[in-house]
Amino acid sequence: MRATKMLLVLAFCFGASTPVAAEEAAGAADLSGEKLYREKTCIACHGADAHTPILPDYPKLAGQNSAYLFRQAQDIKSGARANGNAMAMKGVMHLVNDDELRAISEWLASLDCARSSAHQGG
Repeated sequence: MRATKMLLVLAFCFGASTPVAAEEAAGAADLSGEKLYREKTCIACHGADAHTPILPDYPKLAGQNSAYLFRQAQDIKSGARANGNAMAMKGVMHLVNDDELRAISEWLASLDCARSSAHQGG
């Protein structure tokens, strides 16, 4: 809590033009991709480790390029991507804003993608 207040003060003093902008800057600093992945229901279909989805045709997200993941999520959310399992995702995309999508994408990209093949025995 104290760190958040300090971020608000610093953001306001060094460039955030309003208290609202300062609060948004502090909120962005608090984003945890891992926490959001669990809270925003990604875990339900893509698995706790992002390596073991509940269905074989759902993608393994761990280790994917963050820009790719972010763009795919945005395209599903906007309706630009409507192929494959996009419709299943469309129903939950309203739960996530762009800053949260970026944090989730970056966290997923940081995961070890080699684990998925080792985990599956091949």
